[in-house]
Amino acid sequence: MTKRLYNAKILTMVPGEDIFDGEIQIDGNRITYVGKSPAENAGTKFDEEIDCEGNVLLPGFKNAHTHSGMTAFRSLADDLNLQDWLNNEIFPREAKMTPEDVYWLSKLAYLEYLTSGITACGDMYLTPESIYDASVEFGMRCQMVSGLNKFGPTLEVLERRYNELNNKNGLVGFLMGVHAEYTCEKELLESVSELIHKYKAPLYTHMSETKTEHEECIKRYGMTPMALFDSLGLWDFGGGIYHGVWCEESDMDIMKKRGLRVVTNPASNAKLASGIAPIEAYLEKGIEVAIGTDGPSSNNCLDFFREMFLVTALAKIKENDPKAVDAMEVLKMACVNGAHAMELFDNDALAVGKLADIIMIDLYQPNMRPILNISKNIVYSGSKTNIKMTMIDGKVLYKNGQFNDTIEVDEIYNKCEEITKRLR
Repeated sequence: MTKRLYNAKILTMVPGEDIFDGEIQIDGNRITYVGKSPAENAGTKFDEEIDCEGNVLLPGFKNAHTHSGMTAFRSLADDLNLQDWLNNEIFPREAKMTPEDVYWLSKLAYLEYLTSGITACGDMYLTPESIYDASVEFGMRCQMVSGLNKFGPTLEVLERRYNELNNKNGLVGFLMGVHAEYTCEKELLESVSELIHKYKAPLYTHMSETKTEHEECIKRYGMTPMALFDSLGLWDFGGGIYHGVWCEESDMDIMKKRGLRVVTNPASNAKLASGIAPIEAYLEKGIEVAIGTDGPSSNNCLDFFREMFLVTALAKIKENDPKAVDAMEVLKMACVNGAHAMELFDNDALAVGKLADIIMIDLYQPNMRPILNISKNIVYSGSKTNIKMTMIDGKVLYKNGQFNDTIEVDEIYNKCEEITKRLR
């Protein structure tokens, strides 16, 4: 199916390209043209044409770290520190969850992603097989990440999932990962290292999210979590970390050397009082920074505009410098770096051959006027209400406040209400 998105302002996120007036053409799930409207369009027939009415098109936001199925616990266990929240409130309830629960709860998160302009998510949660089914049926691009830890699953299950859930559908992939240093014995980490060397695979994990977690690892092993993983060869093929609030300069040197990325989760880290990540220091080191919402039980919402604003606002506070982490850098984190952090290199920009994961920002709202600097408007004054369209893989799933007819919205709401009542 061919599509034409015309009469648009286009922010490609290709380095060196400014916003321009033009159009995008799509064949199936790939972009075939990006540029000023060509004269030869006259007489060309497309299966669908969308008049963008002067609004801006850009690559979708990439939620590079989340736990979508945790929608069950939204506003259920608030105002606690991370360890109390996790051990006393979340883990016991998660033990009751079924794969079908995760299936429906993930779809609820996907609805919210669409309203926030999120076209891909990096999802670390309990039952990848049911997350796979939910993603494919819904149409959400999802890069699942293993959350292996001492409670399960086995290494054999991790390897099977890596082989079976990759390259099965273009929308969904599966990355090697462990939950965190503090939930994995050293022997388990050594075994994971053997596995990633077998496949030459990057590794992803929660790391240095809290000061306590960071310091307890030093007490156990005489080194930081980052250094421990490096000593075990876990970074030999790259990868990245989630949070990185308490990383030291020596940790950043390892990250730079190994080509690691960090996914910052500012709303969750602020709400749990975990701290403010040293974003400016990462950027000065040349470390690629992406953005995640974390799960909807620790955040609690899945609003990427709020995350973008907090990335820059908290960095300015931490550095006592209003110039720290400017808006265009944040937009790059949201659209480009997030794709890289999920190993999704085909949807990091609007360019010929790239996947058609595209969002439209409504400029005809008070918070977007006057139009002096669109990029800064998106980051500093943007809102979910500005998402006019969310397209994933060439398919419009959300437009003008309405979900695609293929999405069973009421059924998702009803199923999730039933599940959460049982889990409480």
